[in-house]
Amino acid sequence: QEQLVESGGGLVQAGGSLRLSCAASGRTFSNYNMGWFRQAPGNERVFVAVIGRTGAPAYYADSVKGRFIISRDNAKKMVYLQMNSLKPEDTAVYYCAAVRGFRIPREDGEYDYWGRGTQVTVSS
Repeated sequence: QEQLVESGGGLVQAGGSLRLSCAASGRTFSNYNMGWFRQAPGNERVFVAVIGRTGAPAYYADSVKGRFIISRDNAKKMVYLQMNSLKPEDTAVYYCAAVRGFRIPREDGEYDYWGRGTQVTVSS
């Protein structure tokens, strides 16, 4: 079982950058594909990015492609989301999620474990 804890959120001006981190506590972190999702107030939770167990492949939502980079360090049991050129519409609670096996899904219902989220607010 994986427990996930996100950190790194905060308030940033438009055009700025943030790096989110997700720490996993299970013993089999490298068996999981890892995703980032976000949920803005009044909206559903949506896919942001996902990375495979070995660090590849990586897929992104069209809205963040070219601005966000997902990465992982299996030795440290960490997954990261580098967010650049932030926009006010990126404001949301960001969640880290884990899915076991070969699936690399974009649907939140496919994921096995979730963190509690970290707030990102981008001011204009």
